[in-house]
Amino acid sequence: MSNPPSDNLTIDAHVHVFTTDMPLIDNPRHAPTYSFTHQELIATLDANGVDRAVIAAASPWGDYNDYILAALRDHPGRLRGTAIFRRPVERYELEAMSRDGFVGIRLPFIGLPTLPDITTFDYRALFRRLADLDWHVHPHVEGEDLPKILPTLEASGVKIVVDHLGRPDPKSGINSHGFKALLGSIDKGRTWVKLSGGYRLGPQARDYARELLRVAGPDRLVWASDCPFVGHEGKFPYRATLDWLADTIPDATVRAKILGETPLKLYFQGK
Repeated sequence: MSNPPSDNLTIDAHVHVFTTDMPLIDNPRHAPTYSFTHQELIATLDANGVDRAVIAAASPWGDYNDYILAALRDHPGRLRGTAIFRRPVERYELEAMSRDGFVGIRLPFIGLPTLPDITTFDYRALFRRLADLDWHVHPHVEGEDLPKILPTLEASGVKIVVDHLGRPDPKSGINSHGFKALLGSIDKGRTWVKLSGGYRLGPQARDYARELLRVAGPDRLVWASDCPFVGHEGKFPYRATLDWLADTIPDATVRAKILGETPLKLYFQGK
């Protein structure tokens, strides 16, 4: 694929792909009864003028990263991906995955009764390897759990990418402990936030996005659709997520950086 000019680029930083025959973990949070193939993803991107996308590993399928791998191999110029690991991973495995387009890992901790201890050697060694390879860690947690894991991730030197506007506690919103911890982490220089999942968070989502922009600026923000909207299928079109961003951040120059320049540097350049 030819690379379009970065000032016209649109990158979706959070999508999922899966098929009904993929193995589910025991007691998954979601168990989709339909497939959303990487071919369907590409067709969706094309229909909406989106150039590239980043596949986020999804917790229902655990560390079955094989289908994401297939997608990356079929669309090397357009897709990047994250993986889930449930065991220690050696550097040579990560290097091989890098060549296929993996750029990070997701920590699937949301919904667990207690958070895993990420201060153990296995986790610290993994984070060091990820930092050495310029990968990122994508914590999948509720907003109020961010303060419990951000200090360890920050100390490891790895890049951090937080989804869905940080998932603030809806009762306290931008004043919540988790959201303030996220803002503090951004200020330390290795944390990015996805302007995604607004449909999951309600009307306050616009306030979260605007506060993130005020504090972080567009260099630390990326846009994402969360397609195919697992658990909320059929409630609105893909285009609505782009319209939401335009309504929330009307400055076209700022929005262009969030849509293109920032995610290009974070996910695609030098990879």
